[in-house]
Amino acid sequence: MNIVVSTLNAKYIHTCLALRCLKAYAEPEFAVEMAEYTIKDPILNIVTDLYTRNPDVIGFSCYIWNIEETIKVVKLLKKIKPEVKIILGGPEVTYDVSQWLDRIPDADFIAIGEGEETFTQLLREIEGEGNYENVSGVAFRRDGEKVINPQRNKIDLKEMPSPFRFEEDRSELSKRVVYIETSRGCPFSCQFCLSSIEVGVRYFDREKVKDDIRFLMQNGAKTIKFVDRTFNISRSYAMEMFQFLIDEHLPGTVFQFEITADIMRPEVIQFLNDNAPKGLFRFEIGVQSTNDAVNELVMRKQNFQKLTRTVTMVKDGGKIDQHLDLIAGLPDEDYASFKNTFNDVFALRPEELQLGFLKMLRGTGLRLRADQHDYVYMDHSPYEILRNNVLSFEDVIRIKQVEDILEKYWNDHRVDHTIEFLVKHVYETPFDFFQGFGTYWDEQGWSRIGHQLEDLFKRLDEYLLTEGFSDHHIISGFMKLDYLQKQKFKPRKPWWNDLTDKPIRSHYYRQISADASVMGEAFVAEELSEKELYKHTLLEILPFDYEVYKETGDIISKPSLLLVFFDQRENRTKLYSKPLSSFTVPVLN
Repeated sequence: MNIVVSTLNAKYIHTCLALRCLKAYAEPEFAVEMAEYTIKDPILNIVTDLYTRNPDVIGFSCYIWNIEETIKVVKLLKKIKPEVKIILGGPEVTYDVSQWLDRIPDADFIAIGEGEETFTQLLREIEGEGNYENVSGVAFRRDGEKVINPQRNKIDLKEMPSPFRFEEDRSELSKRVVYIETSRGCPFSCQFCLSSIEVGVRYFDREKVKDDIRFLMQNGAKTIKFVDRTFNISRSYAMEMFQFLIDEHLPGTVFQFEITADIMRPEVIQFLNDNAPKGLFRFEIGVQSTNDAVNELVMRKQNFQKLTRTVTMVKDGGKIDQHLDLIAGLPDEDYASFKNTFNDVFALRPEELQLGFLKMLRGTGLRLRADQHDYVYMDHSPYEILRNNVLSFEDVIRIKQVEDILEKYWNDHRVDHTIEFLVKHVYETPFDFFQGFGTYWDEQGWSRIGHQLEDLFKRLDEYLLTEGFSDHHIISGFMKLDYLQKQKFKPRKPWWNDLTDKPIRSHYYRQISADASVMGEAFVAEELSEKELYKHTLLEILPFDYEVYKETGDIISKPSLLLVFFDQRENRTKLYSKPLSSFTVPVLN
């Protein structure tokens, strides 16, 4: 048989671990070919490529992000190659199986739950006698009647073959994210999460895992993401793996983990702060809500005080970037409560704060009890909520406006200094800034058009001008600072209109050219020629003392001259500043 396993990833850089697990388990008994696409690929292109492989069997791995496109692929495939056997598997089709059999009549089989052994046994029956009733964990139709066989017992993960040794993957390892699992299951019971359904945590053989990681690094893998639901549930195991990765990592490799922050011991964090190279690890932490009553309703145990301690210690260590998640729309989390949650978490200043909306996933306790909270949600994936008994659709729209600005301005770190000033000195809370700007953005229709970097600054400046703040000149100074820090080359046309007049800039350039020490010893050490000074630097006057701000964070209304050097030799941007009073006053005609 020609056997293909396939999926539609969300992005090209992603890889599907499930396909590799299926292939590894089925071989050498069956030769299995992998075919990965993205949800943005034209459906006909996907079908054409699959057709040219001349498959007898195709297995699709299905998730909330690809199920709708996968259904279109399956339907078209059956039109042009009706004899092909199609197997669907994955978390999206594991629940409500009877409904999926009705909705996707072109699928011949649905594999339920953990799929490696089910897939291999099903292949034997397809090739052999067709006694599908003997295959645990598979659903199909027999003479027009649905047959749904009970799930099989869990696989012994310690006996699982490696899914990372395929020759066809080697050339792609450096270009894509590699997903790896060292355990399956989750010890917690959060009712919005599919992981809560599986009882207990099972581990793979840790020495095999280490060998796989060595192999991946030696073959060019740069980003390795652990998909374990709670990587640090076992402190001894996490410490062993952290030590291994510190000892044996190769330069340029990054490891990402999902961490439960409130159970992480301070001594573990201190070990990482003392021993981990900067940038080697990245933590993803699900906070979801800081409202204890809300967490209790979804059977989520969380000590936000301990979580805060962990996030703060990690941030103070300066070694590990943190990605924190929030979920809007949890039971009894109204708009005011979510605002408090947002402000609580933003106060931790994570490198990335992702604001997501509750998805009523098939099989979860929250979906099964949706009527208790009057949930209204999308009929098709991703099953995102539209409203409930405490959060109106209007509230959902407003929070989406916050999400949009958060992604564009905070998570991309385009205006860090500006936002820091705004949320500390101008707005009552961080949420008020993001909500105010998000609403204005929507009202201007900007969400329907594209934007360049300069547009983002212009639009923020326009919004802040409408607010009529008396210290807008200070805000504008921070925006200029943020913009210039992000440039690799001298900008031809900065976003602001009130550029320092050319005669004034010429006056200060002449002084600096005549005596570089006026900008300080570090600038003298640059040894710039007059040509380099004019070609690779930019002068701007800030309305505050930048040197004091840089050292203490204090804002003193004392103008300073900012010199930005776009250093092509070191490929980075350097800032030099001195109070304007250090220079002679320009005399203009």
